[in-house]
Amino acid sequence: MRRLLALALAPLLIAATAPPPAVLPLRQQVEVIDRDLKTRLDTIVPALMRRQGVDMWVLVAREYFEDPVVATMLDARSLHARRRTILVFFDPGEGKPVERLTVSRYGLAGLFAPTWDPAKQPDQWRALADLIAQRNPKKIAVNVSSLTAFADGMTASQYRDMLAALPEPLRGRVVETPELAVGWLETRSPDQLAAYPGIMKIAHGIIADAFSSKVITPGKTTTADVQWWMRERIRSLGLETWFHPSIDAFRQGEKDALDGDTVIRPGDMLWCDFGITYLRLNTDTQHLAYVLKPGERDAPAGLKAGLAGAHKVQDALTSRFRLGVTGNTLLAEARAAAIAQGLQPTIYSHPIGYHGHAAGSAIGFWDDQGPAPTGNHPLVANTAFSIELSNAMAVPEWGGQVVSFRQEEDGWFDGQRFQWIDGRQESFYLIPS
Repeated sequence: MRRLLALALAPLLIAATAPPPAVLPLRQQVEVIDRDLKTRLDTIVPALMRRQGVDMWVLVAREYFEDPVVATMLDARSLHARRRTILVFFDPGEGKPVERLTVSRYGLAGLFAPTWDPAKQPDQWRALADLIAQRNPKKIAVNVSSLTAFADGMTASQYRDMLAALPEPLRGRVVETPELAVGWLETRSPDQLAAYPGIMKIAHGIIADAFSSKVITPGKTTTADVQWWMRERIRSLGLETWFHPSIDAFRQGEKDALDGDTVIRPGDMLWCDFGITYLRLNTDTQHLAYVLKPGERDAPAGLKAGLAGAHKVQDALTSRFRLGVTGNTLLAEARAAAIAQGLQPTIYSHPIGYHGHAAGSAIGFWDDQGPAPTGNHPLVANTAFSIELSNAMAVPEWGGQVVSFRQEEDGWFDGQRFQWIDGRQESFYLIPS
């Protein structure tokens, strides 16, 4: 019987353990990152500044206290802000290119023109003030925001010192424009969108291996063992992660999910929350697996129905993506549509990209299904989202026990429609006993 079961599951196991795409050597990764960064600086920043009517944008970061935006504008060899790094964008108007300048001690791979000679002007703030005065901008945007951390990278002391260095007439031109920071971070370039499917395939491949007999021996392996296998796998590939993986077991007769050093048993439904960071882009995925009992060849119908219900919630949300709609509106519309189908949805989706929980419009929170200030941001084209949600459903095979079927998949919105970056989980990973 075991031999027959193994043969029946062979196609599933082979598909689940297919090797992920090769990770590029570091030198090639740097070339990819810097090439894309130059394109983004050439195209996205000018468009954002002109859309907001801003002719100068000043960004300041300090070593060990990074501005979230500056961290994504540094070339892949610079890695971090050095001492105090000041970046300046200036739009001279009349169709001329936007200047990219830096008032810093160190070069930035030619992406920003150096303008400060400490031997001639030891005061870095005075050097910045002189640069600003020479260009005489109408609006000087800075990254200060009480709503979002992504646009709040200038610390109080940096803000105070910059204002003190500026001549009085220029101080009144300083404006807080969070739309610049959010717009830069939320917009994906064509090269990033082309790279994302390969990144997702790597993440999906790690999950498939983790949820297989390669890693899990029912009755022996614990949920924590799987977590640490995933962490080791990430490291062995030369990748990073932005959060520690989660592995829970859902079990008949257990009201709550089981984690920690829970021994995985036949009949368990397993859940993971997993992400990687590669080429400065992040993934965030929640998938489900089922541990077959002896003699079983598939997950119980009730569990499969629960996964299908989660798919319906996904569809209720992603089918309503459109330009200009806010996350709060999407949340309300999708919940209403899902509830009308008899589902019990909880939606807590978010943008993804340079950060895991990234800049852009939030679409609900797991502990708050109402409108939120961070959900007022309108959707724009070429953005990526992690469609994170769950559907609660009673499982007949488990005595009517209500189970939360959690799913999370990454996709992107091109301005007209939403599409998955690398598909979505359509069926359970099956783990033989």
